[in-house]
Amino acid sequence: MKFLVLTDIHGNDNVAGWANEIIAERGVEFVVILGDITQFGPQSWAEEFLARFSVPVYSVAGNCDPPQEIMAAIEKKAILMHKKKIKIGGISFIGLGGSNPTIFDTPFELSEDEITASLEPLMEEGAVLVLHAPPLGINDMIPTGAHVGSTAIKNIVEKYHPLLVLSGHIHEARGNVEENGTIFINPGPAMRGCYALIEMDNGHVKAALLERE
Repeated sequence: MKFLVLTDIHGNDNVAGWANEIIAERGVEFVVILGDITQFGPQSWAEEFLARFSVPVYSVAGNCDPPQEIMAAIEKKAILMHKKKIKIGGISFIGLGGSNPTIFDTPFELSEDEITASLEPLMEEGAVLVLHAPPLGINDMIPTGAHVGSTAIKNIVEKYHPLLVLSGHIHEARGNVEENGTIFINPGPAMRGCYALIEMDNGHVKAALLERE
């Protein structure tokens, strides 16, 4: 299966248009959105954005998305992944929106204990994690050099060895990293034309970080 991964749209009106061009050109079967669809709302924009895609969309909300409103928009126009496990092509996709605490007091933040409690009941080995926040230490470095990912997600990854971990949140930490058999992808912010293209076949993952030309 082949799918497009977008994150950190932050209300950019151009993203759905160019994403649909890639979907048509590359034979993409579905889209995964990792949150920060909006810049603090509104719900109406999120609904209009999600309705524009030409293939199914699986999504979580990010820390800059007011959770009640944007998750309602996702439920109306796409498939909400928050605190859910959904089989796609025989593989378990496990989702969690929001982020671990930040210094900015954004609308959708969870304590590390809440992250653990949300993910632990859903986890199994070899799954795909659909997250907004990254694990501590991977695709999570800000310009100061500090790592600001989630310790809870790090612990979950070390315990369950997912096949693929998709996260956004840290715009500067775009990356494609393989560690201990897990591939970690931060597509980079779609608001700047960044995306990832993932192909999965019989447990093999091929991931590319790309930019709109």
